[in-house]
Parts: sequence; structure tokens; C-alpha cells
Amino acid sequence: MKALEFKYNFRISLSALFLVLINPSVSSQELEDYIIQLEQVMSQRTEFDQLKENRINSLIKKKSSISSAYDSYKINDKIYDEYEFYNFDNALGYIEKNLYLATQLEDNLLLDKARLKMGLLLVNTGRYKEAIDILSEIKKDSLPKILLKNYFIAFSEGYSGLAFNTTVSESKSNYTQLYLVYRDSLYSRLDANSEEVLRAKEKDLRDIRSLKMAFIINDKRLSKARKNSRRYSLITFERSLLYELEGDVENQKINLISSAISDIKASVKDNASMATLANILFNEGDIDRAYSLINFSYDDAEFFNSNLRYINIANDLPLISKSYEQKTVKQKKRLHTLLFYITILSFFLVLALYIIYKQVLKVSQARNELKLMNEDLMSLNVKLSEVDRIKENYIGSFLNLYSEYISKLDVYRKQVSKYVKNNQMNALLKLSESKQMIDEELEIFNKNFDNSFLHLHPDFVDSINKLLEDDKRVVVSESNKLNTELRILALIKLGITSSSKIAKILRYSVNTIYNYRAALKNAAKDKSTFEDLVKKIN
Repeated sequence: MKALEFKYNFRISLSALFLVLINPSVSSQELEDYIIQLEQVMSQRTEFDQLKENRINSLIKKKSSISSAYDSYKINDKIYDEYEFYNFDNALGYIEKNLYLATQLEDNLLLDKARLKMGLLLVNTGRYKEAIDILSEIKKDSLPKILLKNYFIAFSEGYSGLAFNTTVSESKSNYTQLYLVYRDSLYSRLDANSEEVLRAKEKDLRDIRSLKMAFIINDKRLSKARKNSRRYSLITFERSLLYELEGDVENQKINLISSAISDIKASVKDNASMATLANILFNEGDIDRAYSLINFSYDDAEFFNSNLRYINIANDLPLISKSYEQKTVKQKKRLHTLLFYITILSFFLVLALYIIYKQVLKVSQARNELKLMNEDLMSLNVKLSEVDRIKENYIGSFLNLYSEYISKLDVYRKQVSKYVKNNQMNALLKLSESKQMIDEELEIFNKNFDNSFLHLHPDFVDSINKLLEDDKRVVVSESNKLNTELRILALIKLGITSSSKIAKILRYSVNTIYNYRAALKNAAKDKSTFEDLVKKIN
């Protein structure tokens, strides 16, 4: 719906634009509106080009199902017509295909038609010498009347281009004479009101500065042209040349805009309006728009592969680009300056807001702190209660163990006393030499130690194994029991790091403890900090 609305509005705008072409009075606001409209159409270039590509792809697809050389020639001709002002290389490729097909068919008429189209293509893209060479191969006498028009147009345009571009006086004179000959031949074969004759007459009148008569002919040509066609683009561009000669820059720009819009909508990449308009806007100081237009024009010239357009654009592109970059640099410097002042003001603003914010938050912060303190106290009470419970538990265990130890010592004392009173020296000696009681007590000690320690640190074994290499991890036979290595590490965790103290507690020699500790360090992933990491196990 929006697309239809845009097309409707655009059609109305083009109608208004045609009125402006006739009306020499143009306000600056009207001109600004047309430039904005041009920019809108520029943004839709991809959509218009896609329509062109769809038509070309449809023809190519149709061509794939054709086996006849003659039919292939006709399809190639249609594809060429689509590519003619859209992509030079592809257009040339399809003409060359038709030259080959016509040769294979031994059809001189088709061959001359292909040569003629190639000549016109080369002329339109500024390849004048190549155009004359290919046109010279055509046998004029064998051409039908309908093709003679294009034959003389191609030659006249070719020699006109050569005359304009050569710097050698004798060559310029020869080319000019040949141009006039072919132009006169063209005049004699065409209707006086045909587009070709009217265009040539307008050019002659423009060259001799008979602008009033040239405008009359241009009006006549414009009334016959279909909008959004290449002919419409060409006529409005040539009308802009007349306004340029009159010194009417505003109407010159209006016609260039009209020509550019028509070129974009018709997907004509071989165009000159956009680059000319960019140059005018640049000279007027509108650098941003000039930069946008010249780059748009360059993209079209690059896509079409037009040497002629490259040459025209090459004169303006570097100058416009440099000015645009200089303007951008100035804008950046100005922006940096503004940002500097804004930053300073922002700093003071943020500082003021921060002070206000701090004041506002004081009461809220005090409440939150009080709430957090209450929560911390409650958490601390819970922890203290847990600690007290643990203390009570282990104090009870210690007192029970100590009481049992005293009872066992008393039993041992009574037994010794009994042996002494009964003069049982051998039994006494045997009792004193036996290690059974020590071993039993040591086993009980280890069991109580393991249970107590693992109750406090249930994940101790897993934590130790994380510090050891995978193939050297400690494996315990029972989940609530430690082996000698783990008891050594448990004592280190409890802050007992002296090997002599550990040896006394575990009833081993100091050397044995050293060996165990050395073996554990060698098995560790990080040998230098192993025991420090053991102490930090939660």
C-alpha cells in the first residue's frame, strides 16, 4: 500500500516538476523539495535495479529452453536492450554472441544489425575509434531503410566525439567534415519532426547560442518523451545545458534533478546528470550533498564500466572528497571541543547529583545498615549457638575420653600393685614389656581423632585429593577413617606443623613423618604451596 502511495505521489511530483521545467521562476524552497525527493529516489536504487535484474533473469531463463540459433539471436537482442545503458560489459558480451550466431547462420542482415548495435554502444560509451572500426565493416548499400537511420546516427556521433576529443588540428578538421557529411545524410533520410533530427538541430542551435529556438525544439522533444525513460533523462539533461548557457543555475539544477530521477527509476547507469549536479552543489558550498551525489554517480559509472563517465567524474571526485574530509575534520574538532565543555559541565552536574543522592540515601542507608546489623546479629547468634553446641559436644567427648583414660590407668595401677604384692615379678615384667595396651590405646585415639576431625571437616579427603595429581590421590578404606598421610595433613590443618610434634602425637619417628610429608608434596599439583593450601581448606 505504501509503495502504491509513493508511486502516486511521485507521479504527481513529476507532473509538478514538468511545470517547473516550463516556468523559469523557482523558489529556493521548491528546489530544496526536489533535492529531497531526489535523495528519496536515490535510497530506492536497489529496488529499481532489482526490477531490471528480474526482467533480465526472465529473458535468460527463457533463452535456456531455446535451441534455435535464430531464436537465440532474438533473445540475445532483447537481453542486450536491457543491458545497453545498465552494464556495458554484459551488453557487449551479448552483442558478441549475436555476431557469432549471425556468422554461423551466414545471415549478413543479422550480422550488420549486430555490428550496428555494437557501434552505437561503443559510441555512447566514448569508445569512438573502436566504434568507427566496427561500423566500417557494415555494407551500407545492403542495409534496409529502417537501419540506415542508426547507421548515420552512429557515424555522425562517432566523428563528432572524435572531433571534440582530438587535439590535432588537421584531425579535428577531418573529423568535423565527416560529422557534417553523416549528419546531412541523416537529415535527408528522416522526417523533420523525428527525435533524431530534432536533437541534432537543438545541438546545432545550442552550439551557435540560439537558445530561444533551442528551447522551442527541446519543449517539442520533451512533450513526446515518456517519463522515467532514458530519452526523458537525455532531453532534460540537454535542457539543463541550455539553462547553463543562459546562466539560470536554479532551472539548470531542476532539470538535472529531473534527469537524475528518471535515470535511477529506469536503472540507467550510463548517466551524467548526477555528477554535473554534484559539481554545482559543491561550488555552492553544499559539500555534504555534493559528496553523496558524486559517490552515487561514481558507483553507477563503476557498475556500468564507462570510461567516459570515469573521466568526467575524475575531475570532480578528488576535490569534492577532499573538501568533504576537511569539513568532516573541522566538524570533529568542533565536536571534540563541545564534548570537552559538555564533559566538564556533566562532571559538575554528576557531582551535584551525587551529593544530593548521598544526602537522600543517608536515611535509607542507615535503615539498611541497621537491618543488616540485625540480620548479622541473628546470623552470628546462630553461628555462636552452633559453635557452642560443637564445643559442648567435643568437651563432653574429651572429658569422657579423659575419664576413661584415668580409669584405665587406675586398672593398670591396681594390676601392677597386685603383681608386686604377690611377688609375681615375671608377670609384672611381662606386663611392662607388652605393647598391646599402647596399641589398643593408639587405635582408640586414632579412631576418636578421625571421627572428631571428619565431623568438623566432612569433605577433607575430597579437598586433599583435589590438590593431588590424579594418579596419586589418597584412597581410604572407610568413609569415617583417615590413614596416616591424611592424619598428618589433618594435624597441619589444625596448625601443628612441626614434624617432631606430629611424630609424638602419631607415635612415629621424626624421619618417618618427614618421609610422609615429602611424598605428599611430590604427589601435589603445586608442590611449593601444598601445605599452605591444606591449611586454607574450609
